[in-house]
Amino acid sequence: MPIKWSAVQVSKAMDEVEAQVNLADSFITEAKAKAEKARKIDNLPEYIGQRVRRLIDQLDRLEYVKAAIESIRKDIPDGAVEAEQERTKHGSTESLM
Repeated sequence: MPIKWSAVQVSKAMDEVEAQVNLADSFITEAKAKAEKARKIDNLPEYIGQRVRRLIDQLDRLEYVKAAIESIRKDIPDGAVEAEQERTKHGSTESLM
């Protein structure tokens, strides 16, 4: 049974989202390293240390974003992108059936 939505558009959108996430990845990694350094400041009050740890946990959530992108890709039916590309290779026309 053919799908009614564009697997190609979804795949391209996830490529674009992933590209942006990858751009952010190095900045997030650097921010996490700086937060880890801040957590080790001498005589840091516990309540500040807890907040810095929470910040580090939030920065780690980028892995959840990457997993969500991969999950979306896995939900695209096998072969749907290729089938759609093959159908539209010679231009897109509406099916009469």
